[in-house]
Parts: sequence; structure tokens; C-alpha cells
Amino acid sequence: MKQKLYLYHYFESKIGAFISMSDLSLEEAMKIQTEIDIRNTTFHVGRKEEYYKRRKYLEQLVREMFVAKGGKPILTVPHYMVIGECPWLASWFEKSDYVKIPIDEFDLNTVSFTYGDTFPTFSPHVTDELEYRKQVYTYEEIINIIKKYGMPQDLWNEPIFAQPAYVEAQVWSDIPINRYRTK
Repeated sequence: MKQKLYLYHYFESKIGAFISMSDLSLEEAMKIQTEIDIRNTTFHVGRKEEYYKRRKYLEQLVREMFVAKGGKPILTVPHYMVIGECPWLASWFEKSDYVKIPIDEFDLNTVSFTYGDTFPTFSPHVTDELEYRKQVYTYEEIINIIKKYGMPQDLWNEPIFAQPAYVEAQVWSDIPINRYRTK
């Protein structure tokens, strides 16, 4: 399938694109989280230490599953993007912006996918046993899942926790990310 697909990365415009707390220690992440909690009223407010511990665990799990499928990640933590536009993600930020990159600019051996956000995809509290739960996909595999289930952001008005809200892309390389970084 060679239709023109784009990966989108949503971010707070005053901070810049592709800035992540995943590369930080737990202590550094919690310090920044405290600053966010004080000055902000967005989606990211109130994240606790358990969130960051779970995030680090899930990133390692997704990476290992991707490698088992033949993926060739370069980074130890991914850059997060989504397939297609998802205006709901813009609501996560006070002053949202996004970067849109054609998928053919990526080495797809360095990009894994989940049908939905990683957290609910791997949540032990979601027990519907749908085939895309607890799964990491290659590009070819996610295209087949999209053909079967559609683009999640086209199927709902307001997302709920377990319902996929988008197809998440975990980009395990700085190529072409570095060309699109903003500050």
C-alpha cells in the first residue's frame, strides 16, 4: 500500500517539537512535572511517578517486541507520532502546534506502531481481548490492521480510555526527526 501517509507530532509551541521527558531520569522528569503542574492546565498535569515508571517499562517492552519482529531501532526511547491528523491531540497543549512528515521519509525498519496509545494498548485493565491489544506492529502489519478496523480518529467523537484514539508510531531514530525539530 503506497498511499501518501503522514506522521504527525503534536507539541506545545513554546517548548518545541520532539522534546521528550523519556530521556530523563525519573528525578529529572518529576522536577519538570512539578513545574508543569504549577503553571499549566493541560492534559499533562498531575502525572505521578508511577506514570513515568510505567512509561519507561512500556518503551522497553515495545522496543523488545519490535526487535523480535525484525525492527532495527537505533534509539533507546522513541519519538512519538501518529498516523494521520488527530485534532484531539492538539487539545493536550495550551498552545498546540504540529509537525507533519511524509512516512516515506522514514526508514520503516526504525518505526514501530500500536493501534492506539501504548498505555491503553498494554493496560492490564483492558480485558476486551481485541487482536490489537498488547501488540506491536511493523508498517506492513499496521496497514492491514487499519484496513480491517479503520483509522481510530475517524471512528469516534470523544475518546474513552480503552478505545483507540489514533495509530501511534514509535520512531526509533533521529532521521528524519532532526530536520523537523523546533525550539
